[in-house]
Amino acid sequence: MSGRVIPIRIADAVSPAPTFAGPTVIASGETLSDQRGRRVRDLRISVTDRCNFRCVYCMPKTVFGRDYPFLARGDLLSFEEIERIARVFVDHGVEKIRITGGEPLLRRHIENLIEELARLPVELTLTTNGSLLTKKARALKDAGLTRVTVSLDGLDDAVFKRMNDVDYAVGDVLAGIDAAAAAGLAPLKVNCVVKRGTNDEQILPLVRHFRGSGHIVRFIEYMDVGSSNGWNMTEVMPSRDVIARIHAEFPLEPIGANYDGEVAERWRFVDGQGEIGVISSVTQAFCATCTRVRLSTEGKLYTCLFAQSGHDLRALLRDANSDDALRTTIAGIWRGRDDRYSEIRTAETARNRKIEMSYIGG
Repeated sequence: MSGRVIPIRIADAVSPAPTFAGPTVIASGETLSDQRGRRVRDLRISVTDRCNFRCVYCMPKTVFGRDYPFLARGDLLSFEEIERIARVFVDHGVEKIRITGGEPLLRRHIENLIEELARLPVELTLTTNGSLLTKKARALKDAGLTRVTVSLDGLDDAVFKRMNDVDYAVGDVLAGIDAAAAAGLAPLKVNCVVKRGTNDEQILPLVRHFRGSGHIVRFIEYMDVGSSNGWNMTEVMPSRDVIARIHAEFPLEPIGANYDGEVAERWRFVDGQGEIGVISSVTQAFCATCTRVRLSTEGKLYTCLFAQSGHDLRALLRDANSDDALRTTIAGIWRGRDDRYSEIRTAETARNRKIEMSYIGG
């Protein structure tokens, strides 16, 4: 891809709340399945579209510069609105909620939202770039957060800064990881997006650093998320190559998934020094078992990471609709879902305008 790409804004890609045939009200506690028999299990909630990093695969400076029009505070869902939607999803069978961004720790008083969501019967996690964890880890744990996932694309400062394109050092993130572990937000997962020719030489250093620590490093294939990261298939390093590189130094053996629909393929070190994971959306599509739904910063519901449009829930919330109306709308959206982007990805679909990852999380 060449030239300056203008990312699609959430407000430009909103499907109206659909009208569905069937019962007027969906009962609380009714489990939902989509058109391919996939139930809804995981809800990812983006709490801000802002980030203090400018990672080249997510928020490149060429698009997300100083004059970029981020959302106004009044456009964001309030914590009360987020909790209300989350509660309805839990009624429909959601077992895990992940807080994302942007960088979620930039949202003021985020621990207050964590405290509210922690009252729900779910696993509650958060994904962060780690730069603010030294300040926030203890408060997050005390509020009820279960664990965190930290993004870290290399241990070499030059490579790390080339990936995040700001002046944060690796040491800032490592200190955050240590603070999260000390607070009890474990087991920690450390996510590395691998771009061939950019940071693939960091695979083994990351493995060496975290092996035996109890933390789980996961290597993610570089994906065509959004429309602004200049994705090119030649920069994708297949997960099989990542596994082969690690296995040559530290023998690995496969292990089973923790639950149906888990996106990471798990491998453990033969000598018992922990495990690693790979996420292979490009070369080994897992659409057939995808149980994830995403709520954007301003209240749009997306049924696929690669979606081109979403469904407006904020309007329902702010028009004083009942929980029954919200529950029925959500049920209709999920039951109509037939997404399988990674199974049908082509060079042409990769060029389609898609919602940016910074709006709906990874």
